[in-house]
Amino acid sequence: MPGERLTVRGTADVGRFPGAAPPTRVELSIGKEDKDQNEGGCRSWFRKICPCCCKRQNSTACDVTDKVELIKIPTPTPAAVSAPEPTKPKPENGEAKEMEEMKLLVHSVDLLSTKKGQNRMEHHTDLFHGDKMIIRRGQTFQMEVELSRPFNSDTHKMHLDLKTGPLPMVSKGTHIIIPLVEHLEDERWEAKIVEHNGNKIKLSVNSPANAVIGLYGLSVTTNYTKGEATTTYNSSKHIVILFNPWCEEDTVFMENEEERKEYVLNDIGRLYYGTEKQIGARTWNYGQFHEGVLEACLFILEKSDMPASGRGDPINVVRVISAMINAQDDFGVLVGNWSGDYSDGVSPAAWSSSVEILRKYHTADGTPVSYGQCWVFSGVTTTVLRCLGIPARSVTNFQSAHDTDVSLTTDVYLDENMEPIDYLNSDSVWNFHVWNDCWMARPDLPPGHGGWQAVDSTPQETSQGTFRCGPASVSAIRSGQVYLKHDTPFVFAEVNSDKIFWQRNPDSTFSQIHSEKKAVGHCISTKAVGSDERADITHLYKHHEGSEEERIAVETASRYGSKPDAYSSPMAEDVSVEVKMDGEGPKMGTDAKLKILVKNQSSQPRRTTLHSHVAVMYYTGVLKGTIKKEEMPVELSPHEEKVIEWTLPYQQYQNQLVDQAALMLTLSGRVSETQQVLANQTTFRLRTPDLNITPLGDAVVGKEMAAKITFTNPLPRMLKGVIFRVEGLGLQRGHEVVVGDVGGLSTVTLTEHFIPTQPGPRKLVASLDCKQLSQVHGVADIVVREH
Repeated sequence: MPGERLTVRGTADVGRFPGAAPPTRVELSIGKEDKDQNEGGCRSWFRKICPCCCKRQNSTACDVTDKVELIKIPTPTPAAVSAPEPTKPKPENGEAKEMEEMKLLVHSVDLLSTKKGQNRMEHHTDLFHGDKMIIRRGQTFQMEVELSRPFNSDTHKMHLDLKTGPLPMVSKGTHIIIPLVEHLEDERWEAKIVEHNGNKIKLSVNSPANAVIGLYGLSVTTNYTKGEATTTYNSSKHIVILFNPWCEEDTVFMENEEERKEYVLNDIGRLYYGTEKQIGARTWNYGQFHEGVLEACLFILEKSDMPASGRGDPINVVRVISAMINAQDDFGVLVGNWSGDYSDGVSPAAWSSSVEILRKYHTADGTPVSYGQCWVFSGVTTTVLRCLGIPARSVTNFQSAHDTDVSLTTDVYLDENMEPIDYLNSDSVWNFHVWNDCWMARPDLPPGHGGWQAVDSTPQETSQGTFRCGPASVSAIRSGQVYLKHDTPFVFAEVNSDKIFWQRNPDSTFSQIHSEKKAVGHCISTKAVGSDERADITHLYKHHEGSEEERIAVETASRYGSKPDAYSSPMAEDVSVEVKMDGEGPKMGTDAKLKILVKNQSSQPRRTTLHSHVAVMYYTGVLKGTIKKEEMPVELSPHEEKVIEWTLPYQQYQNQLVDQAALMLTLSGRVSETQQVLANQTTFRLRTPDLNITPLGDAVVGKEMAAKITFTNPLPRMLKGVIFRVEGLGLQRGHEVVVGDVGGLSTVTLTEHFIPTQPGPRKLVASLDCKQLSQVHGVADIVVREH
């Protein structure tokens, strides 16, 4: 269309380069083409290319007009918004004066961040150097705001803004808008005024347990509800948010307080080296609370180029830290050197602390520090993870294999004369190797694989193109489930690969001539909790050497490697095992009973021994510990189906359960006649009773009615500190009813009186809160009539 206008507008402070000059608006006017019917195509084209040499006789008629006009957009005033608003009448002098008098300004913000103050003490950050505001996610913290006048909730509004990363965005969780509320709720950002003192207010601020960790800037925005003007106060002080092993909802939650003290708060440790028969130990200063270390750890995250939005997931963070501690491909902290020549740096054996290394890296703006070997990489990794709030420890594996071809075996190649073929023998076994364990749930893996995760920052092999390793579930390593991420095959080979000898045949193929089944993975060691003693944790990484369970794990793992035929395949796979439960499953307070169904689908008899162990499990998939193990010999006639009654007595689990009362039963075995491996994992829950809610009386708006809530304790033991929580939208506000102690197998009846306020179908919901029993709740449907 003639005169058609295309307008492209920019958006202030949005894009890759916030803070750049205000954008311009481009207006492109496109006139309608008016070609001379008598003009040839070539002449028309030439005139467009060089108009000065080929002018039209009628210069007023344009063929094409490309007019680009750059119009500078005026800088918006603070009260302006992106779109223009209709002009409003100015307020009368009296109104303007009232608005000015009622205008609410922030004079100062006190983050209450002293080392021995409430915030730092409650958040277990009082050991950090200085008086910075360092808190942990999933927990409330306090702050004070001094205003120009007393805060009036009827006429004043306020919210907080927290921003982290180079381009904070609400949708990414890096720009957080924190509203003021009357009641704080878990798992969300909220603030509540808990104290008024003249022009000062004290806020209690709540954060969710999945918040992004890192350095945040803080601002406070206020306005007067009758006016338009909004004022923002930008605090010069920052807030550092860390992972929270004390918070049950955080994926790094660790239940045992002594372990938290060791694996998060202890800033000195022991590293082990040498050989399995001559184990040496040296003290290492982790120094995670030392001056400058926290800043260095945050600098590492920043330098990694990991998006700020990814810092809420400890799996991502650990994976990035594993890559950034070595300088192999990303200018990380430490340069590895095994040459023996350290003349242009520091010998790896000379370091005894992470502090100097991290501070040197930070002050040099990310210049890698020379030099490190495995124990130095591990010591620095422990420091960084503990500093950020992830429970971690250094672990030494003696006779540690280095598998270079993902065969899950340590291979030695010999020629026809039994001489080593050097160019093929790339696998090796180190006298010792030091890496790390870190603690977290693994919601990305099947249940049962949370807990300790292996992480290795020593640059040995690449993972997805980068020198890093882990986190790999230690329980997956133990069972040979090497298909579970991250880098489980490599760590499995380090601790439990067989050393296999291959001899070259005349036709250049290779045959397996010998294997050593106990060659690698000995005396896996870490510092004991609460002492300087050495703790042997080999049993966490592998079953007892030579046991049938250990052999099953090795052969299972090898099937996923580059040499799946290294072990003989079963002659047949004709036996199956599965676990069944009656009805809705076992109930809390009684013996847990399951049925194990073993089927022989062959026409020959079959024999096996089933190894069973049952472990208590958190809902996050972290196993707390095994509470029962047994072996069950099974003999099957041809085509026989055998049902084995399996029982877990109440006495064995009564003091072991956690949160959701979940357990995992693991079965494994080998069929004697065919060498078939049998394996099964079943997760089950002990069912808790319901709260029975019975409405009493007519449900009419404005008329009092009642509901009877009945609960029977299913356990033959006392429940202590029982609290009921009752709520019904349109029926009554949520509140707590303190019941106290409830005797074993006894019944409690509670009658609630309330006045419905809204008509229609409503639900009265109740739940029980008790340390010894969780997931007890009930609901009643109530149809409320109009008065």
